[in-house]
Amino acid sequence: MKRWRLAGLWLSVCLAGCATVPGVVTDSAGGRTVEHALAGQGAPVVVFENGLGASLDWWAKVWPDTVQETTALAYNRAGYGHSEASPGPRDGAHVVEELRALLKSRKLPPPYVLVGHSLGGLYMQLFARQYPGEVAALVLVDSTHPDQMRGAGNPDLWPTWLKVAFRLSTSDVVKQELAALDATGQLVASLPVDPAVPVFVLSALRTPGASPALADDVHRKRADIAHLYPGSTQVWVDSGHGIPLEKPEAVVQAIRDAVQAARASQAARAAAPGCATAAGGLPGACTQGVQSGG
Repeated sequence: MKRWRLAGLWLSVCLAGCATVPGVVTDSAGGRTVEHALAGQGAPVVVFENGLGASLDWWAKVWPDTVQETTALAYNRAGYGHSEASPGPRDGAHVVEELRALLKSRKLPPPYVLVGHSLGGLYMQLFARQYPGEVAALVLVDSTHPDQMRGAGNPDLWPTWLKVAFRLSTSDVVKQELAALDATGQLVASLPVDPAVPVFVLSALRTPGASPALADDVHRKRADIAHLYPGSTQVWVDSGHGIPLEKPEAVVQAIRDAVQAARASQAARAAAPGCATAAGGLPGACTQGVQSGG
């Protein structure tokens, strides 16, 4: 019974937030309706991506401090909350393109500070590797590893109680995202890392309810996330997987550091010859003068 109580606790934390993000609306974006919240002023824009089975309310404890700092967008992926389901596959490539369509529809210019928790972190890693020119910084909050579903993390090796709890308590879209997770991870792993993008990694110290083998696998992959991004800043948080709810102050600080790093980088570029200022107050493309011979 202890494991079932742990399962119930895990599901209650994963599927419901303790507070709400204010100002949520449902509007058209990319040909479908998307539930989202947009607030704050200034650049860079902070973009939140939720974990598997989680809604935008997971960021409720992080949201107020973030929107005091800069502009921020939180949203529900297709099939979550009041966001219209998408006919496309629920893999990372489609999720990234749908997010970019939302950002374009709201006229939010890059580069962005991307913040992703759990599976949302894997999606944000894919965004940053596919479109590094659109990313000012990356914040990974106990992110899914590209190889998360391999080794002891393979769902076939999950304890029976977790398999049953997941099957009975999750929606079809969650199941589809989980089924596509390994393919998304391998796509991430196949793409290069841009060393110019600052990366901040928050990793949980605790894995309650996991078997020793699974807990060891999870901890090893948490440590390896930082190794995937040379020069990244990793902070170990005394928390379980739900860092945005359990230790929101750690997420707030990481976002603040990421925004400051992005602004410092853009200020340095703006000071270079040939740098133009783009919409949103951040420098656009920079071109160095080239002297031609004659």
